Amino acid sequence: MKREKLSSRLGFILLSAGCAIGLGNVWRFPYIVGQYGGAAFVLIYIACLLLLGLPIIIMEYAVGRGSQKSIALAFDELEPRGTKWHIYKWFGMGGNYLLAMYYTTITGWLLLYFFKTLRGDFNGLDATAVGNQFSSLINQPLTMFIFMTITVILCFGICSMGLQNGVEKITSKMMVALLILMVALGINSIFLKGGQGGLEFYLKPNLAAIQEVGIGKVIFAALGQSFFTLSIGIGAMTIFGSYIDKKHALAGEALHVLALDTLVAIMAGFIIFPACFAFGVEPSQGPKLIFVTLPNIFNHMFLGQLWGALFFLFMSFAALSTVIAIFQNIIGFSSDLTKVSVKKSSLINAIVIIVLSLPCILGFNVLQNITPLGAGTNIMDLEDFIVSNNLLPIGSLIFLLFCTSKYGWGFKNFLKEANEGKGIKFPTWARLYVSYVIPLIILWIFIQGYISTFIK
Repeated sequence: MKREKLSSRLGFILLSAGCAIGLGNVWRFPYIVGQYGGAAFVLIYIACLLLLGLPIIIMEYAVGRGSQKSIALAFDELEPRGTKWHIYKWFGMGGNYLLAMYYTTITGWLLLYFFKTLRGDFNGLDATAVGNQFSSLINQPLTMFIFMTITVILCFGICSMGLQNGVEKITSKMMVALLILMVALGINSIFLKGGQGGLEFYLKPNLAAIQEVGIGKVIFAALGQSFFTLSIGIGAMTIFGSYIDKKHALAGEALHVLALDTLVAIMAGFIIFPACFAFGVEPSQGPKLIFVTLPNIFNHMFLGQLWGALFFLFMSFAALSTVIAIFQNIIGFSSDLTKVSVKKSSLINAIVIIVLSLPCILGFNVLQNITPLGAGTNIMDLEDFIVSNNLLPIGSLIFLLFCTSKYGWGFKNFLKEANEGKGIKFPTWARLYVSYVIPLIILWIFIQGYISTFIK
């Protein structure tokens, strides 16, 4: 069966960026910037993206385009006879299911908050009452189940329409709408009275703030954020590599995706930091920034109900684009392994994901006594830890070694695939760097992740 292709280069860039763009950009990035010193952190983060994230994305694309398969069969297709690289496919596929098991719940929250803000549920509430809205939500498993199910059905419905007519067409429009919303929200925040302090915090590097936090902690946070925002290591980028032609070299394509991903993260800061400073809110509020702090800010803003609804619509688009990409990956390896049709795979996997997402939802209420990573943690924390602290770094290391080792696909084969077509080429001189330096950095991130989780 001939593999379906994307209709355009722009479609590939927007679809790949949609996979990378998600809650890591528009939720985690702003509060990490707030916690680690503002503008100086942003500069370190961008450097880490280019030095760490870019080579790994290129390798995932190369494995996908070279094999014309998803992660389910990509290693089988390219590995030397008798080697066992293909064993990792089970971990990569498991990572996509695990990511879907909690990402759909968070996306459901965002959809619900869009409707709640549009309806005016936060109007007239003080900060405590706004916080109680979220506390009440996570104690309503049926409500969370309904919006998680809506997310699953909506996204698998789009995937079932096919790669070009469903995923590419709708994700492209969603990404354009997301960028337009970001510009409108950013302009509104920038011109808020008292918001200039937020712009200064965000745009003017303050080395003293870096020194206060600790340069080592800042670099680790920047490496971790650059690493995890791109969804690399579980085959999410491999599938899109398998859909593109050989007209363009992969380094240039990866740079376009990276630039769009970074633009969205940077723009999220322009939305959030001026608003925080305008209303006297600490920008380092952590995860509660989105669901507790920002609704309170919009509640006190001129036309806040409108801007709040637009903000949660933008957040929903960012999350939905990632869920669609995850589901397309799941459908891709289901089709590669079983040859089942896209529609049948969508239906079966929709039921599977809905069932698998239940522990995450129940972990906030019925199963709240289960604290797998220690006091104050829940099932979602465990699922995220398995993906973010284990499968993403280990998977990225596997891709690196596979593309550079003579016992894997090998650097020569990788370079030939990556550099086929016009555009920016992957440099031959980088072989030592990607073979030895990046693997050591990834191991450091992996170890530090365990230290920060279990050694308080």
